[in-house]
Amino acid sequence: MKITYLKSVDSTQTYLKNLILKSEIKLPHAVCAEIQNAGIGSRNNKWSGIEGNLFLSFAIKLSDLPKDLKLESASIYFAYILKETLAEENSKVFLKWPNDFYVNNKKIGGMITNIVSDVLICGVGLNLVDAPEDFEKLDIVVSKEKLLNSFFKNVQNLISWKQIFSKYKLEFYQNRNFFTHNNTYKVLLSEAELQDDGSIIVNGERIYSLR
Repeated sequence: MKITYLKSVDSTQTYLKNLILKSEIKLPHAVCAEIQNAGIGSRNNKWSGIEGNLFLSFAIKLSDLPKDLKLESASIYFAYILKETLAEENSKVFLKWPNDFYVNNKKIGGMITNIVSDVLICGVGLNLVDAPEDFEKLDIVVSKEKLLNSFFKNVQNLISWKQIFSKYKLEFYQNRNFFTHNNTYKVLLSEAELQDDGSIIVNGERIYSLR
């Protein structure tokens, strides 16, 4: 995974997507910025940027993904790999369904995924050094370079979805005090039943990550 480091950018996702559309890079490829001014979060919310935090997007061809990966749950897959990478450095971070990173019951970041042609683009925001009000920062000190090198090494191991899901399923109980959004309304995760494809069923309705 080649990584392009930038000082400043509007959005790593937008920047990377433009490189892909112009066929200016070879995949897989990642873009990491010291600061971004128009980050994209879940449900098109803006992700606040504080200099020094992690602003990352990476792109992988669909044909290079694990064969059993459910694309609708790609954010769970890659977020859990990043969660495990952080845990290797003794972080207590956990993954709230489907794509949010939490420490001490406060959000420290998240991941979203998009498909452009035959390419999966993942965007990551993580409060490494500081956090806006009502958010939290990472509970360990780790350099971006070390974190990204370890993360992409784990990604390149092509761990199967089945392996990732079997571990995430054991930790799903950590969601019980939280909720997620389904269109315009909130869904209590304490009432959710996690399914093998990464979706949840609440009140008889199946909900996918779609992020």
